[in-house]
Amino acid sequence: MSVLILACLWVLAAAAVAMLPLRYQYLPGIALLLCAVVLIWQIGATYGLLPLSLAAVAVVSMFRKPLRYLVLRLIGRSREEALSGVHSAAP
Repeated sequence: MSVLILACLWVLAAAAVAMLPLRYQYLPGIALLLCAVVLIWQIGATYGLLPLSLAAVAVVSMFRKPLRYLVLRLIGRSREEALSGVHSAAP
């Protein structure tokens, strides 16, 4: 199956997960984030740097708050500090 078809299916899955209530989004969201890394790598290997960059920017844009939370946790902030940093950010 083509990498672009898989990427399109990923987008449809992400849209379906976004329609779920928030409490049901965590596990599928983590799975989508992990799959995105593999898909972006495959897009880059198949089509080059520009499509890789565009796909990476799109995924970071979609997952900006969860990624910010993870980065804050990795640099040593407490859970409460990381959550307040994520929730106080402008939309």
